[in-house]
Amino acid sequence: MSLDIVILAAGQGTRMRSALPKVLHPIAGNSMLGHVIHSARQLSPQSIQVVIGHGADVVRERLAAEDLNFVLQDQQLGTGHAVAQAVPELGAETVLILYGDVPLIEVQTLQRLLALVNEEQLGLLTVNLEDPTGYGRIVRDAENHVSAIVEHKDASEAQKAIKEGNTGILAVPGKRLADWLGRLSNNNAQGEYYLTDVIAMAVSDGLTVATTQPLDAMEVQGANDRKQLADLERHYQWREAHRLMTMGVTLRDPARFDVRGEVTVGRDVVIDINVILEGCVIIEDDVSIGPNCVIKNSTLRRGSIIKANSHLEGAIVGEGADAGPFARLRPGSVLGPRAHVGNFVELKNAELGEGAKAGHLTYLGDAVIGARTNIGAGTITCNYDGVNKHKTVMGEDVFIGSNNSLVAPVDISSGATTAAGSTINQNVAPEQLAVARARQRNIDGWQRPVKIKKD
Repeated sequence: MSLDIVILAAGQGTRMRSALPKVLHPIAGNSMLGHVIHSARQLSPQSIQVVIGHGADVVRERLAAEDLNFVLQDQQLGTGHAVAQAVPELGAETVLILYGDVPLIEVQTLQRLLALVNEEQLGLLTVNLEDPTGYGRIVRDAENHVSAIVEHKDASEAQKAIKEGNTGILAVPGKRLADWLGRLSNNNAQGEYYLTDVIAMAVSDGLTVATTQPLDAMEVQGANDRKQLADLERHYQWREAHRLMTMGVTLRDPARFDVRGEVTVGRDVVIDINVILEGCVIIEDDVSIGPNCVIKNSTLRRGSIIKANSHLEGAIVGEGADAGPFARLRPGSVLGPRAHVGNFVELKNAELGEGAKAGHLTYLGDAVIGARTNIGAGTITCNYDGVNKHKTVMGEDVFIGSNNSLVAPVDISSGATTAAGSTINQNVAPEQLAVARARQRNIDGWQRPVKIKKD
């Protein structure tokens, strides 16, 4: 079955009170529309049509991709009018209609919906709600078949008592859609062309309207204001937390944990409170992450430990290695097996070999550091000359004294030692001791300055 997907994303979202188009407001680090597109792609459609209107240029710029076709709706005349703008681009057997501000829809739900569609039947996603205010009501006949959808503003009191609401998400035979849309009328309370009127037309034409429902009502919840946006965010995080726990992760408090990307986990992972995982994060078996850590686009190998208040981005932490507390590993940072980075240590494009250590108060940038090398407190690599970056290379079993400045490019060979307080700007041969500091002078009889009293 070939499939076209139409995503309606033209609304202004005035209740957001924002210059940003509504569908670009974020849930878990991705725009609402981005989440819907991600789900759409997993259905392998032959095309994805995104109907845009308010903030069209911004939406197109933020989400442009080869597999997306953006269709402009100049005037917002209703959902039926919006879908009609995409009709010239459609040619598949089935058309699925989604909404750019309904970000939590599950792929499995959509697959169940699509399975209902054939030449004589369309699929409609409905939801039962205790308070369906604002939702179109699903009207069924005496045999419980769907006969129509009545929008809330057009519903009678008896129809408003119906608990089954329309989500707006439906899948229809592609060859029928253009005809139905061409027959729509705007004779209603809103003066708009309702996509929901297609249901009554389908029934009149002899088609069956088959329905299914999401397993979780929040899947079909949209966001029209900041409160609803926050509700969706918390539900997304609840869902991700439960997914990880079913995979064997211990979360010290699932309510204080955020995922903003794709996370892969092994077994017996322990994550403390207020941890944020962003982008693509891979966590292998037996990893421990302390409280208040941010880990972005990084890989944590088996048995590694990230201690409290550490920030990792674009880093690889090797098997049995540890970082923190208060460590910062910037892009290109690689800790080898059992390497150690302690408190207030910053790495950028730096590789520490197996068992290498940088315990505290250190900056290592553009550096390659051999196995078992020890970096003393207060050491920095001076890697930037104001125009270009330069590399510091240390061999194995090097000992760098405290408060060293290593002026790159410089090569400190295996087994070498640098004395505390040195500024090293020349290569150091194997097993040498490098001392590069001013000679101390002690001056007798020196008078400390005295503060002059003001009149």
